[in-house]
Amino acid sequence: MAPRLASVWKRFSSTATSTFTAKSVPSKIHLHQPIPDECFPKGYTLTGIHCGVKKDPNAFDLAVLLSTTPTPTSTAACFTRNAFKAAPVTVSQEVLTRSAGRARALVVNSGCANAVTGKQGIEDAWAMVRATDALLGTSSNTNETLVMSTGVIGQHLPIAKIVAGIQNKSSESLGAGFAAWDRFARAFMTTDTFPKLRARTFTVGGENTYRLAGVDKGAGMIHPNMAPHATLLGCIATDAAVSPRSLQSALTYAVDRSFNSISVDGDMSTNDTIVIMANGAAEGTEIDEERDRASYEAFRDELTDFAQNLAQLVVRDGEGATKFVTVSVDGAISYEDAHKVASRISTSALVKTALYGEDANWGRILAATGSIPLSTPLDPTRVSVSFIPTDGSKPLPLLVNGEPEKVDEVRAKEIVSLEDLEIRVDLGLGKESAKYWTCDFSYEYVRINGDYRS
Repeated sequence: MAPRLASVWKRFSSTATSTFTAKSVPSKIHLHQPIPDECFPKGYTLTGIHCGVKKDPNAFDLAVLLSTTPTPTSTAACFTRNAFKAAPVTVSQEVLTRSAGRARALVVNSGCANAVTGKQGIEDAWAMVRATDALLGTSSNTNETLVMSTGVIGQHLPIAKIVAGIQNKSSESLGAGFAAWDRFARAFMTTDTFPKLRARTFTVGGENTYRLAGVDKGAGMIHPNMAPHATLLGCIATDAAVSPRSLQSALTYAVDRSFNSISVDGDMSTNDTIVIMANGAAEGTEIDEERDRASYEAFRDELTDFAQNLAQLVVRDGEGATKFVTVSVDGAISYEDAHKVASRISTSALVKTALYGEDANWGRILAATGSIPLSTPLDPTRVSVSFIPTDGSKPLPLLVNGEPEKVDEVRAKEIVSLEDLEIRVDLGLGKESAKYWTCDFSYEYVRINGDYRS
C-alpha cells in the first residue's frame, strides 16, 4: 500500500473503530464444491493453465474452451456498454457479427484487461483468436474464437507468453469433466476468493434432457450494463441445439434479470462480457422461438434461473462483503421502473454502509427509492418498506402506505445482522416487480481497492 494511503487508512480505521469494531469477512470457499461429471454438457473440451501473465507460477491465468462438434456452434453474447470498450470486447463483437452468431472456441486471460491499450491491444486480441482457431484443426478462413481479458487496465498483454501458452500448453490438459471445468474457472480469477462454477441438467418439453455449465468471475468493479452486440466475465455452455437468433434472445432476457441485476460497487467495467454456446451435442430438435414458442420459453426460463445462480455468486464474493442482500421492488407500473428503483437502492453508498454497520436506517432506503424518475411519478402515501429475514421468521414492516410503523429496533437489528436478508419495497402503483442482488460496503473493500496495483 502506498505510504500516504496507508496513513490515511490507519487514521480512518482507528477513528471508525471507536464507534464499532470492524467485522471479519466470512470465508466463501464453501460455495465451490465438486460437481458430478455427468452434469456437464457434451461436446466441449477445456482447460486452465499458467502461461505467465500473473507473477505467481501456481496461479492459472489462461483458459481455453473448444466445442468438439464439427460445425460452428450457435453462440450469443452480451457486452459492456462502457464507452471505453476493451480490445477483446471489440474483437469478439466483430467475430460474432461476421459469423452471424456462430463460434467454436473461447480464450480468456486474467491478470491484464487489455483495455485502453490502443491499436496494439486490438492486434493482441486478434493474435489470441488466431492461436486458438488453430487448435480447432480446421482450414476455415473464418475466425471461430471469442476472446476475453480481465485484470489491470492500461497495460499491454505479454502476448508472446499467451500465444505460446495457447499453442504449447493448453492442449496438454484439455478435458471434459469437473477437473477440467475447475481449472477453466480458476483461470478466470483476479480478486475472486473462490472459482465460480455451476452445472445442471434440465429437460425441455418433458422429453429431451440437456446440460448447462457456467463459469463467471467478479468481486469488484461490478455493476454491469450489458446489451447484445468486473470486470464481470461469464461463459455458459449447453449441449442443447438452439438457433443463433433464439440463443441471443434468451441470453438478453436472462442477462437483464441476472448479471444486469447485481451490484457490488456501482462501477461498470470496460470488459464486461457474458457468452453462451449451444453446440447441439445432445439429441433433440433445434429450439427456435418462432417454430416452437413453448420450448423456447422453457429453455429461456431455465437459462435465466441458471444465470441468476451464477450472478449471485459474484455478489456473495463481493470485495470485502459481509452480507448478501436481495432488493425486491414490487407494485411498479413496468418492469423497467421496478428495475431502476432496485438498482438505485442497491448502489446507494448510504444504504450499503448502513448494512455493514447493521443499522436499520430505512430512511436511506426511502431516500434512494424517491430519487429515481419513473414513468409514473411515485405517490409517497402508497409506498411500503419491509425487512424480510431469510431465516423464515416474520417480516418486519417499516413503512406502510407512507406511514411509519412503530419499529422494534431490537428486532430490526437482529434482521440486519443476518448474513442474508431481503429489503422489500412496494411502490403501490402496479403489478410489475424486479429483483436486484447486492452486498454491503466494508473497511475491507477500501483496503482491497486502495492497494490493488500496489
